[in-house]
Amino acid sequence: MRPTRKFDFKIGLSGVAFFMTATFLVAAQGAVSPFALAEPSSLEGAVTLAASPVSDIAASGDVRTPPAIAALKPLTLVQARQMAFERNWDLLAAAAGVDAATAQKIVAHEFPNPSLAMSTTKINVDGTPSSTPAGNGFWDRSYDTIFAINQLFEIGGKRRSRQISAQAGYEVAKAQFLDAKRTLELAVTKAYVGASQAEENVQVLKQSAATLRQEAQLAEVRLRAGEISSSDKSQIEIAAERFELDAQTAQSSANQSRVALEVLLGLPHPDGKVVLGDGLTNLLAELPPAISNGAVVWRPDVVAAEAALRKSSADLRLQKANRIPDPTVLAQYEHEPPDNPNSIGLGVSFPLPLWNHNHGNILAAEAVREQAQIAFEKTKAQALADVATAGLSYQDAARRWRQYRDSIRPKSEEIRKTIAYAYQKGGASLLDLLSTQRNDNDVRLAAAQAQSDLIVAAAALQAATTEIKPSQLKK
Repeated sequence: MRPTRKFDFKIGLSGVAFFMTATFLVAAQGAVSPFALAEPSSLEGAVTLAASPVSDIAASGDVRTPPAIAALKPLTLVQARQMAFERNWDLLAAAAGVDAATAQKIVAHEFPNPSLAMSTTKINVDGTPSSTPAGNGFWDRSYDTIFAINQLFEIGGKRRSRQISAQAGYEVAKAQFLDAKRTLELAVTKAYVGASQAEENVQVLKQSAATLRQEAQLAEVRLRAGEISSSDKSQIEIAAERFELDAQTAQSSANQSRVALEVLLGLPHPDGKVVLGDGLTNLLAELPPAISNGAVVWRPDVVAAEAALRKSSADLRLQKANRIPDPTVLAQYEHEPPDNPNSIGLGVSFPLPLWNHNHGNILAAEAVREQAQIAFEKTKAQALADVATAGLSYQDAARRWRQYRDSIRPKSEEIRKTIAYAYQKGGASLLDLLSTQRNDNDVRLAAAQAQSDLIVAAAALQAATTEIKPSQLKK
């Protein structure tokens, strides 16, 4: 004999909840179909910077002093850049920002968890029996036991907008990391070249002092022969001592420049003991040809600003979508013997947007989007200005270096040698000798500065025109 079933549908509207129940009376043991929700598909693994060594170091926390520095081996500019890419504090922080943005992508793809509620009511406390004809067991008593599951469903495109925002946020973080790498490469080049120039200045000043020391020795011979006075010899020695003091000052500046370089390299205890393996001559010989097409569409900072604009647009759409109430679906099983031993209920609830229409958050999102639009336009204009400025600086630096190399430096060296020879033979005055030596010293220092300016200008032009590939943002 088939079991008797009674279908009792109740529909009611109370406040903001719509509730419907269906009651089943089963002669034997009632079977209720379980309420199951499809589990969202798992998202692919977290996106990491596997191609960059920065992520590995950020994960391991290894900031030990590199063996090349510990052993005081010469460090080339290429090695310095690579070391900075692996250990620089700011770049490590930018890599952590990419990891945080990756986590936000995972959060945006996750589905809200359902909530489970269990309750038992109608428990008599006045001694009245709760037993039923089925027995006096806990499940047979006339208690009202309910098991309910609630699941929130987002509608109005909220989930999609949140995912777009998270993806754009990831692209912002990745582009900012690549831009930090771009600016770090330029900063390391400037610091390395500055330290190399300071060491070059030390050598120039020492050579000038040594030249005057030789002149002082020759002046001693002429003094004994009565050709010059003792004051002439003293003036040469004073000039030599001044060059030596200037060399000591330049050495201090070189030490400070090396300390600044070590900070960029991420060394935990910068002390200025790094040994540079490339001089200005080597750096100039390895200088790549300057190429500028004026395009900055895919420069990292411009890409980051454009991605931030897309993120703000997605956030604005999300705030507008939040005006639409999200329903919460309810499914419950109720056990209340003897009249309703097995019953299920279905319901839905949602907030009524009577007072709050999310207007404030929408206005705030619109303001953020306007700021992002302005920042994007400003960044793009600044990038174009950087390219123009870097190109002009490179042309000026290249012209100055060629003039020092081909004209000024050879003439100054020839004049210095001529006046020194003439002074030794009595054909030039002491004033001519000291003036020529100071001028030649200044010319050699200026030539070193011109070399340094050209190397830095070339690096700045390369940094200003550095672009990334779209595929680098999707990894």
